[in-house]
Amino acid sequence: MQTTQLQEYVTSRNKWQAMFGTAPLCLSNAEDRKKIAAAIDSDLSPENLSCDGELNRPQIVKKLKHLQRAAIQLLDMDDTVTIYELG
Repeated sequence: MQTTQLQEYVTSRNKWQAMFGTAPLCLSNAEDRKKIAAAIDSDLSPENLSCDGELNRPQIVKKLKHLQRAAIQLLDMDDTVTIYELG
């Protein structure tokens, strides 16, 4: 199973969290996978996806595809998590 986009997403998320002194997320931890799913779900919301309208259409499509792949990879890894925005 390939998890490239998911690993990239978690690495990026952990870099942001480190700036605020938050513990890093780990894919091997079930509770962290739920947090990752919630974060992806939030990032897939229209407002966050478009950065409140600041991104142009090609940027939104690129971001959407990356998040969708990461979401699918997470769901393949753990079918107990929920990502509502995946539709």
